[in-house]
Amino acid sequence: MKDLSPKNRQAVLAIVILLQGVAVLFFASDALADAVSGSAFVETAMELFVAVMLVVGLYMGIIQLRALMGDLAEKNRALDIARGHFSRVVERQFEDWALTPAEREVALFALKGLDAAEIAGLRGAANGTVRAQLTRIYAKAGVSNRAQLAAFFVEDLLTEPVPDA
Repeated sequence: MKDLSPKNRQAVLAIVILLQGVAVLFFASDALADAVSGSAFVETAMELFVAVMLVVGLYMGIIQLRALMGDLAEKNRALDIARGHFSRVVERQFEDWALTPAEREVALFALKGLDAAEIAGLRGAANGTVRAQLTRIYAKAGVSNRAQLAAFFVEDLLTEPVPDA
């Protein structure tokens, strides 16, 4: 279950909880019917024991589901904060490089992995114009290509320093 995404784990856990709830109803109603009809005590006791254990499992499953949902919400909040912080870092760096508004837009598209033709299509600009803007962006950033531009920002996210050659 650890290989599943948090949302898929939630879904699987919710299905298991639902099935446990159905099983609780079955065993509890069967035990009640056996008790009313005067069936064997051992069978009735066993069904009640199973029903109680299923209730305990149901309770623990609900606790796990709530914890999983809380963890997912916390991770989503942290991711939103990180995204916002990263966006601010990128914007500040664009200001330091004195990128024009058009260059900022092109640089953001480049950071998202779009090539010059795709950027030109999105912006309604000529391919040559976008290539010229990318060249100016790379020059202002002190890099020579899109990969180095992206690496400039990713470098700060890495925790391990690059070893000296």
